[in-house]
Parts: sequence; structure tokens; C-alpha cells
Amino acid sequence: MARVPVLKSPDQLTGEARQIAEKIIATRKSLDGPFSVWMHAPDWAERVSHLGTLVRWEGTLELRLRTLAALVVGRHFQAQYVWGVQGVIGADRDIPRSTINAISDGRSDDIPPEDLQIIDFARQLLRANRVDEPLAQAVLGRLGADQYVQLTTCIGYYAMLAMTVNAVELEPNSKHESLKV
Repeated sequence: MARVPVLKSPDQLTGEARQIAEKIIATRKSLDGPFSVWMHAPDWAERVSHLGTLVRWEGTLELRLRTLAALVVGRHFQAQYVWGVQGVIGADRDIPRSTINAISDGRSDDIPPEDLQIIDFARQLLRANRVDEPLAQAVLGRLGADQYVQLTTCIGYYAMLAMTVNAVELEPNSKHESLKV
């Protein structure tokens, strides 16, 4: 059970908070996940929603790479909501089940080298708060400065989501429970 009330409908809110919830639903289709608790701080929810749109759909970083990074974050924080959502999305973005399983198990085998580079980048950043120079240079050379920054920001965004759902003990919805961390 969540530590704070889960707000899933604009009907649970009034005034500006309700308007913000309606805007979020217009772009996200629901207040699921961390937005169901961020609505306790509506201004924050609104701003995070804008950042989430940028991280999830805009920019030039390949969506598949964003999903790999999000999977690593979900696993690192043992955030069932983030992990489950990204596991479903990962299948749609041609991430092999063997890669998803390896991330879940903390392994590096059965992962294509180009995916492992992104996974190792995210793992190092999360575990050591830094990326070693050879890997940083390899990813920078592969992606360029713009996408390198986008990848790093993507990792930070999903870490924020993971910490939020973990801090409030938010349960994943049933369609994401099949992918346990």
C-alpha cells in the first residue's frame, strides 16, 4: 500500500491542481505511476511532466537506448513500477528477452556489444556516480555530445521516477507485474 494517497483522477483535486492533472492526462492518458503521487505537489508534477515528455519522446537519442538505460535504472533501484513498464516497452523496441533477463540478473552475458556499452554506462553512473574514461569516450564517440548528454539526463530522469515510487511504496499496476526485479 502506498505511503501517501494515490491520486488517479482530476476529480480528486481542485483548482489549479485539477487543471494540471487534466493537462497531464491529456498527454499521458492517465495519472499512473509517480504522477499519481506527484499530484500532491502539482507544480512539481507539471514540470516533471514536461521533462518526461522530452526524455521519453523528443530529442535525437534512439528510443531503444533510452529504454535500455531505463531498464538498468529500474533494476538498480529495484523499482518494480519502472522495471515493469520498461520491460513491456523493451519488447516493443526489439530489446531481446535475453538482454532484459541479463539486466535483471545483473549479468553482462547474452547482451549484444552495442547494447552492453549503454548498459555498462548506466551501471557505472549509478553504482560509482561516475563513468570511467575509456567507456565515457567510447559512448561520446558513438553518440556525440548532444546524445551523450541526453543519455545521461535520461538515466537521471528514470532515477528520479524510481526513487519516487520506492519512497512512497507505489505498487505497479497489474499489466507490469509479470516482469519482477
